[in-house]
Amino acid sequence: MRISVIGLGKLGSPLAAVFASKGFQVVGNDINPVFVDAINAGRAPVDEPELAELIHVSGGRLTATLNTTEAVRQTDISFIIVPTPSDGEGHFSNEYALRAMASVGDGIRHKQGYHLAVMTSTVMPGSTGGELRATLERHSGRKVGPSLGLCYNPEFIALGTVVRDMLNPDMILIGESDAYAGQMLEDLYRRTCANAPAIRRMNFVNAELTKISVNAFVTTKISYANMLADICDRLPGADVDVVTHAVGADTRIGAKYLRGAIGYGGPCFPRDNVAFAAFARSLGARPEIAEATDQINHYQTDRLLAAISGRLKAHGTVGILGFAYKANTGVVEESQGVALAQCLVKNGYQVIGYDPKALDAAASKIGTDFCRAGSAEECIQASDLVVVMTPWAEFARLSHSVFVRPIGRVTVIDCWRILQSDNIREVADVVYGGQGPQAVAVVA
Repeated sequence: MRISVIGLGKLGSPLAAVFASKGFQVVGNDINPVFVDAINAGRAPVDEPELAELIHVSGGRLTATLNTTEAVRQTDISFIIVPTPSDGEGHFSNEYALRAMASVGDGIRHKQGYHLAVMTSTVMPGSTGGELRATLERHSGRKVGPSLGLCYNPEFIALGTVVRDMLNPDMILIGESDAYAGQMLEDLYRRTCANAPAIRRMNFVNAELTKISVNAFVTTKISYANMLADICDRLPGADVDVVTHAVGADTRIGAKYLRGAIGYGGPCFPRDNVAFAAFARSLGARPEIAEATDQINHYQTDRLLAAISGRLKAHGTVGILGFAYKANTGVVEESQGVALAQCLVKNGYQVIGYDPKALDAAASKIGTDFCRAGSAEECIQASDLVVVMTPWAEFARLSHSVFVRPIGRVTVIDCWRILQSDNIREVADVVYGGQGPQAVAVVA
């Protein structure tokens, strides 16, 4: 089976490399010549753990081209993984997906035999069986059926662990035009995954709804944990970790993502939750749970600002450790660290920050009223108060000596509770979010 991957960005490149590492011939395609040249030179086009290693072991099985039609003509199955940005109402736009599907159809028109087109990008319910299918049929000159298959197959991954998540997924979700197309895709994953994931096959609209439903549910779980942390901030003797550890032990709930810390961010969770609410609203269904989840998520910045202002007057210097929306990636889309920095600047604070991968991207969003630190140590030494926003491993390994002051003690708000060294607590006032009213002030 020969595979083409249309779109070589943060998800497309790892997907192509995973398939190639498992012995498949893979042709990648992108409109960006930098990505295509990187693949052909054996380099990773994007920064993602394990991607470079997979490309290396794939050898000559992974190539790339700027020509979509040629990529499709050389292969049996095409995965389309292009941006589907949100529109003004929160729905996903199919603009780029339709262009890609048209190009795939053009390639199919000029080849013989069966071809399977797979929409991997997240789309709104009704898209795959609607305008995407119509575009594919129009450009290929075929009807979906004996010689043409169509599937919707979104990924459930997180940046920073994309390769691991693709090789060891909890579930493979397949929306299929027919049983033959779905079985072809299932067989491919059975040969690719390192584990034995649950495979759920269904029609297009159920699969599309499932994708945004999963992420909406996960965001609800995160906001619920953060609501518990907010309660614990105000309750003497309370500890959100103790509570969530017990709550998560109930099999009806589960422990994954049940950790009170900061709000969720990134390119998927925020917009998927908003899209879920917008879709429910468009049908006349009640979207209040999703809307409340979003409101609680935005409140987390206010919660942190209150914790800071209760401990440090305006015009003081706040150090922010971490701007990436999660560890092991440089992505700052919907970053809670960036949002906090912007809010602090607006309220008259001086802000200095550090992140191992996301500093440049964060600075471009925060603006000129922001000072970049060259290291975590420099950030801490220059600050009156420090906030740990991203749980990078290097932050957890910081030496207590970095926090020592000639006079007085620095306050550290550890949102993720990763600074657990007794030595650090001896020289700094460490405030753990979600563990009762602490130090100078209670969160307002």
